[in-house]
Amino acid sequence: MAPPRGNDAEKRGPTRRSLLAGAAALGALGALGAAGCTRVATASGNGGDLLDRLKAQGVVRLGIAGEIPFGYIDKNGELTGEAPELAKAVFKRLGVDRVQPVPTEFGSLIPGLNSQQFDVVSAGMYINPERCRQVIFADPDYQMLDAFIVRKGNPKGLHDYQDVVSKKARFATGTGYAEIQYAVEAGYKESDILIVPDQVAGLNAVEAGRVDVFAGTALTAREVVKKSRKAESTKPFAPLVKAKPHVDGGGFAFRSAETGLRDAFNVELKKMKDSGELFRILQPFGFTQAEMTDMTAKELCRG
Repeated sequence: MAPPRGNDAEKRGPTRRSLLAGAAALGALGALGAAGCTRVATASGNGGDLLDRLKAQGVVRLGIAGEIPFGYIDKNGELTGEAPELAKAVFKRLGVDRVQPVPTEFGSLIPGLNSQQFDVVSAGMYINPERCRQVIFADPDYQMLDAFIVRKGNPKGLHDYQDVVSKKARFATGTGYAEIQYAVEAGYKESDILIVPDQVAGLNAVEAGRVDVFAGTALTAREVVKKSRKAESTKPFAPLVKAKPHVDGGGFAFRSAETGLRDAFNVELKKMKDSGELFRILQPFGFTQAEMTDMTAKELCRG
């Protein structure tokens, strides 16, 4: 979702963690999401009755942002990614057999959810206090540290945001990324940050020497540099928030009235965590045991 800081970050642009297939995924998904976008089930009653409606219609619409590894179209033209694959498993358990992607820009996910363009945000979205004032979240299905993309050998010795500030490194991160705020909190001037669309653009900027470092999630940083001859990812680290190490967590978002659906989702998610099924679903997308978490949405919403 990597990874965003709420309303202000949402307005900055499209993605948090896009890789090579991100743009292609949006285009490929457009045809899938375009049909019938105004016919999303709506809620009523105490806690909402959306789950009953989804069971009746047999399909749930997922708001996604076309990002590897969180949600994208694979080489066979199939919807995949950690969040859609998890959605398929959870909603099948809930009696909803089919998921349908509705692609949008990352910054439009929460507005699109609240305007009923889709039923659920399935994009590995970071859970934070500002977002929790707009929507409700299931408990996180993963946790995530940050990492940098740097030139091979890390010539400037950049290991955290404090290093970036003290060594006056040229710094870049992605549109709407949480890493913007982490750098600012460390003392980096926001107007000096180079904002690029995604990790691929960040990698290109580092390889070309336009910046010294690009900041993103540990997962996407290590994935995007795999084939690079000029760049590498640093060891994952926890950014400091209010002078304390902070670990982000990402999960599914629901409209505020839909506590019934959120709670049912949480029950099945907990079972999958306990059985190890969650890790089996996420592992093919680059997740490790280090990204598994017992954090709750309530904890993350408190900040």
